[in-house]
Amino acid sequence: MFRFKIFFSIVLLSFLLIITSMVKNETREIEKKILDVNKKISQHEKDLNETQLDFSYLTSPANLEESIEKLDKNKYFPMEYSKIFLSLSDFIDLETKYVIIDNFNEEKIKKK
Repeated sequence: MFRFKIFFSIVLLSFLLIITSMVKNETREIEKKILDVNKKISQHEKDLNETQLDFSYLTSPANLEESIEKLDKNKYFPMEYSKIFLSLSDFIDLETKYVIIDNFNEEKIKKK
């Protein structure tokens, strides 16, 4: 009888270990699938937001102009091409030129 209890305990424990590992593997696979689906959903949500923004902009430029006028009394004009910087170094070069000119003008004022 004692041997039967030990044998039954070992068999039951082995069975439970096998079942536990199978359940664990199944849940891991399900979690991976959920992660993949969540990634796809977030990408589709991003695409949807961008599409809605494009749609609202392209379908109602008059509404856009009205909202800009409501936000500020300043009139917005297209920027001249010469004011568009193609790189950060161009902007920094222009800023240093302005600083040099300002310093030169300050020196002139001090000498007078």
